[in-house]
Amino acid sequence: MNFELDQTELAVIDSVEHVAREVIAPRAKHYDETETFCAESLQALAELGCMGVNLPEHYGGLGIGSLAMSRVVEAVAGACASTASALTAHFLATDSILIGGTEAQKQEWLPRAASGELLGAFALTEPAAGSNPADMRCRAQREEGGWRLHGSKHYITNAREAGFIVLYAKTDAEAGHKGISAFVIPQGTAGISFSSPEKTMGLRGSTIYELALDCWLPESALLGTEGQGFNTAMAVLDRGRVEVAAMSLGIANAAMQCSLDWVRERQIGPKPLAAYQGTQWRLAEMYAQLEGARMLTWKAAVRRDSGGRFSLDSATAKLVAAESAGFITDAALQLHGGYGYIRDLPLERYVRDARILRIFEGTSEVQKIIISRGLLEAR
Repeated sequence: MNFELDQTELAVIDSVEHVAREVIAPRAKHYDETETFCAESLQALAELGCMGVNLPEHYGGLGIGSLAMSRVVEAVAGACASTASALTAHFLATDSILIGGTEAQKQEWLPRAASGELLGAFALTEPAAGSNPADMRCRAQREEGGWRLHGSKHYITNAREAGFIVLYAKTDAEAGHKGISAFVIPQGTAGISFSSPEKTMGLRGSTIYELALDCWLPESALLGTEGQGFNTAMAVLDRGRVEVAAMSLGIANAAMQCSLDWVRERQIGPKPLAAYQGTQWRLAEMYAQLEGARMLTWKAAVRRDSGGRFSLDSATAKLVAAESAGFITDAALQLHGGYGYIRDLPLERYVRDARILRIFEGTSEVQKIIISRGLLEAR
């Protein structure tokens, strides 16, 4: 499998790594402590063209491959996981239009999203329908000239800040997952209300909301064709799991690098902490998990561009990378002892930020279902 990148892709990654280090990382602590939305960091990425890093050039994107995009997400997440969360939520919205939209809808929304003019949000989850979207209760009913939407959505990243929301609703309550359709809702649409931002454990600079809907949309708001929404959402989530895996790598690698610096400098008795075998073994375990997760993520990214099914690869990468990030960040905090527990160092933030990776875009348990189903159905 080829993991080589071309010169354009390497230049994009180099630019993002520079901005992540010089612009985004210095703001991460502020976003976390004040629970302020990461608007400035997203603007810095927009100036590089990275709000469309997942899109083809003819829709305003950079036209780079998924492996390079994963490296971009990893760099951003290592600097500020909140910014990476807001960025990848935007990708879920634009991927929805790219995969499920008409050509007119792609032309209307994607170039403005790629430039950073419009931020996107992806509204699938509901209070009673998380891991199984077919259980959603949000309804869309045909009316003269359009649709009436009513219901609620929960845990929607970017919702209030977004210039548009791609929202999934039942258009046929009796058809199960085949009765789900998607809609593009512009900012300012009457009949949508937002909760206050949720008080989250981590990713505090990437705000999430509950939405209540009783709104009218024109016929043109239907994304693609009626009943196509479930297939679109599943394809989008396959792509998004590669991005969550890349986020996991970024957070885990940041914790790993902090640990290497710390154990070289921290004196325990007459020797640095790095001189003790227990420390060395822990570092080896962290590194092995990080590298294993990285190879699975890169493999899934390459498969994502292959044109074939990659659900098994993306689920495996997401499962392993998210679980590894949990282990690595916790191990890093442990190596720092009491210093890791205080908020002067970023270790406790890494632990908090990494925890959600085992939940969103499908829990680790859901990934195991996808993986086992893929194995059992293989011929």
